[in-house]
Amino acid sequence: MIAADASAYVIVYAVMASLAIAGGSALPFALAGMAALVFCALERVYPGYRLYGYEQIRRRATAFFKAALLAAAVAFLLTNDWRQALVIAAFLAAGSILQLVTHRLARQICRSLGVWGERAVVIADPATADRVAAHFTRNWQYGIRPEPAELHGRAGTDIGERRVALIADAGSPTAEALASMRRDFIEVVLLADTPHLRLSGLQPADFSGEIGLRLASGEKRPTIGLARRGLDLAIAVPAALLASPIIAIAGAAIYAFDPGPIFYWQKREGLAGKPVRVLKLRTMYRDAEARLETLFNAEPSLREEWLAHFKLKQDPRILPVIGHILRSTSCDELPQLLNVIAGHMSLVGPRPFPEYHLLAMNAEFRHKRRSVVPGLTGLWQISERSNADIDLQRQLDEFYIDNRSIWLDLHIIISTIPAVFKRGGAY
Repeated sequence: MIAADASAYVIVYAVMASLAIAGGSALPFALAGMAALVFCALERVYPGYRLYGYEQIRRRATAFFKAALLAAAVAFLLTNDWRQALVIAAFLAAGSILQLVTHRLARQICRSLGVWGERAVVIADPATADRVAAHFTRNWQYGIRPEPAELHGRAGTDIGERRVALIADAGSPTAEALASMRRDFIEVVLLADTPHLRLSGLQPADFSGEIGLRLASGEKRPTIGLARRGLDLAIAVPAALLASPIIAIAGAAIYAFDPGPIFYWQKREGLAGKPVRVLKLRTMYRDAEARLETLFNAEPSLREEWLAHFKLKQDPRILPVIGHILRSTSCDELPQLLNVIAGHMSLVGPRPFPEYHLLAMNAEFRHKRRSVVPGLTGLWQISERSNADIDLQRQLDEFYIDNRSIWLDLHIIISTIPAVFKRGGAY
């Protein structure tokens, strides 16, 4: 789909160049075309599943206006020539019109190759399920490959098959049914009415021209994943270089207080339940576990504090001075920038907890946490830090997973900086 849009700009530029309209250099036009493709990706034009035709046009028009304004402004500032700015805007306008043709052609090619659309299980009574399946089979451009199924007794709903659940009942599912569907499907959508089928009374206009209301989601669209990965690398690589002197100084201090390794690896649970070896600066004595058990034997009341937060405000395991400084400033987490660069973690996401912490969570919540990449920072780190108990951690993590976006990630990254400097709630 991206190649089809790019080819439209290439064709328009070739025509403009043959008519001596484009001018001498192709670079401004190439940059303008690339900007338009980026804006299309940000508007979620690709791949364009589950969108009505008018919504496709709206998103493309929004991307065009943003790209045209940006490209024209840059061209005018660099050349002080308003005519060049108008030529670039005309280039983008003509390319956007031609894309209506190239996009349709690319979609048909993808369909013929069997790579267009996503598998979707229709959850409704048999008669309605058949009608919905027939509707989306006829209107294949929505990117839905329906598989009729009944709500009870459906089989083969392994999340690894990357299927979406389409609910076509008049009412929304119960909390229990929705929780079950979250485990079985990567996404759950309550279908809105279509031009030929009245299903729920919901209107697509209320959901930005999509075919329904997204009730629960696992992984987001590929373009969002790529954007998030790009953001991770753009921040983590320079941050790791800047953090190197801090890590070196902290390592020397750790060794001075308790000679031994300055780093330690701990196995945590990552995406899809795969183990992730998380790297940290050592802030505890090497015999930390023995010290903790001795403390519990001496003061049994502290075990309740431990079970509520899995942390202790007065922890005998922590190294004097340097251990407290590293933990209160979260500098002990800096080596995890390497985990982010390696792709095992993201800058933002639910924290990868040790097994004893996960055992305090129910199976449904653990399954939900496995649907996203664990993060270096997260929503509860910027709001509560170590003060959050298990229930509040769950509430904050669930809110993030259900609402995550690039903008929410940026908000959390920016908010992490003052949260660290305040040093509140970290111990």
